[in-house]
Amino acid sequence: MTTNATSTKGVCLVIGAGDATGGAIARRFAREGFITCVTRRSADKLAPLVAQIEAAGGKAHAFGSDARKEEEVTALVEQIESTVGAIEVLVFNIGANVAASILEETARKYFKIWEMGCFGGFLNGREVAKRMVTRERGTIIFTGATASIRGAANFAAFAGAKHALRALAQSMARELGPRGIHVAHTVIDGAIDTAFIRDLFPDRYALKAQDGILNPEHIADAYWMLHAQPRDAWTHELDLRPYMEKF
Repeated sequence: MTTNATSTKGVCLVIGAGDATGGAIARRFAREGFITCVTRRSADKLAPLVAQIEAAGGKAHAFGSDARKEEEVTALVEQIESTVGAIEVLVFNIGANVAASILEETARKYFKIWEMGCFGGFLNGREVAKRMVTRERGTIIFTGATASIRGAANFAAFAGAKHALRALAQSMARELGPRGIHVAHTVIDGAIDTAFIRDLFPDRYALKAQDGILNPEHIADAYWMLHAQPRDAWTHELDLRPYMEKF
């Protein structure tokens, strides 16, 4: 069901609204009548996304914020709640999929990947949950990956961060579910239709013609479904993968 974007339902905050999945999620919730607040470390990079949403009749605000910095996260959530509206949906969509042999991985990069992939989820989830519990409603969705459940060679840092994010989501769901907050974790298992895959993995990208890679718009549809679920039948973890993907 599509709702007129002028009749807003509150705020959908997308942390890590890139050009693919995060942007698609923001557009999807905007079509359903949410004010979308989107973040990246550089707000200027979000101008095309905001323009797309507004051209379609939606409402959007861009913010520059480092999800790893507590003071920036606290200020972001406070600013949105006080000047834009109540955050009804939080989507944490940051990843740090950087390959490195465990023999060559540095402590600095390992820690940074954990900060981006997990610690940022904790900071944003905590700050938004503080507001949601007072209203006894809300949805928090954490974007996971294949690495959330299986560590691959050369991806120890990424897998460690994603495993930890999954555990965070489980703990938050068990604590906050009885207080009316739907916490969900998605396992995105497969290549996504992005410029990164197109440019660096052309053979994999060629599978797009056979629906062999994930369409960001279809991922966004699944996120909307999670939010729209009645509370007597909430999904906590949802796997999304192309029909031909091995698992």
